[in-house]
Amino acid sequence: MGIEPAVERVRRPGPRRALTEDEILDAALDLLDAGGPAAASVRGIAARVGVAPNAVYTYFPDKAAVIEAIVERLLGEVDHDVFADRSQPWRLRVEAVALELRQRLSAHPGAVPLILGGPMTGPRALALNERLLELLADAGLDADDAARAAHLMLGYVFGSIALEVADLHRPGPLPPESDRIAARYRSFAATSAEHLPRTRAAAATLAGHISTGQYTWGLHRILEGLTLHAIVGGDGAPP
Repeated sequence: MGIEPAVERVRRPGPRRALTEDEILDAALDLLDAGGPAAASVRGIAARVGVAPNAVYTYFPDKAAVIEAIVERLLGEVDHDVFADRSQPWRLRVEAVALELRQRLSAHPGAVPLILGGPMTGPRALALNERLLELLADAGLDADDAARAAHLMLGYVFGSIALEVADLHRPGPLPPESDRIAARYRSFAATSAEHLPRTRAAAATLAGHISTGQYTWGLHRILEGLTLHAIVGGDGAPP
C-alpha cells in the first residue's frame, strides 16, 4: 500500500477587519494619553486597533492628518450653544467656554502640545474662532479689535493649559489638582529663605498657579481689560 502525497492546504484570508475613523482617533487619543505625542505613531495606532498600518493610511495619509483630526474632534466637542445664548452677559459666556476648553483639553494632556504645534485652520477650529469673534463683537469691540482679542484669549487658554501639562514632567493623565498643588507647594516651600526670600514667602500662591482659581483669575483680568478697551476706545494698531 503506497503512501499518498500530502495535499497542500491553501489558507484563505479571513474577513477584513472593519475600521472607522472614530476607532482610529480613539486609539490615537489612548496612545497620547498614555505616552505623549511620540507614542501616537501610525504603526502604534494600527497595532492598537488590530490592523495593518495600510488600513490606517486608507483613512489618513500620514500622522499629521491624524493629529489634525484629533484637534478637530476635541475642539468640536465644545458646546457652541454657550456662545449663542445672548441672554447671558458676554463675559460669562467667554468664561464658560474657556473653562470648558480647559476641562476637555486637560482630559487629554498628551494632545495639548499637538494643538499648540499645529495650524488652527480646520473647519471646527475656524468655527470656534468665528463664534468667539461674534461674542467679542457683542462686547462692543470692532472687527479688528475683536480679532486681536480672540487671539489673545486663545493664546491665554492654550498657553495656560500647556504650562499646566508641562508641570507634570511626564506623559499620562493629570493627577487630581489638589495633589499637584500640594507637590508644587512642597517644592517652593523648600527653597532657601536667604537666597529666594520672595519665592519662599509666596510658596502657597506659586503652588496654585496650575489651579482653576488662577486660571479664572487671569481670565478675569483679560476680560476686564477688554471691557475697559471697549468703553474708552482703542489705542490704534500695533506698530
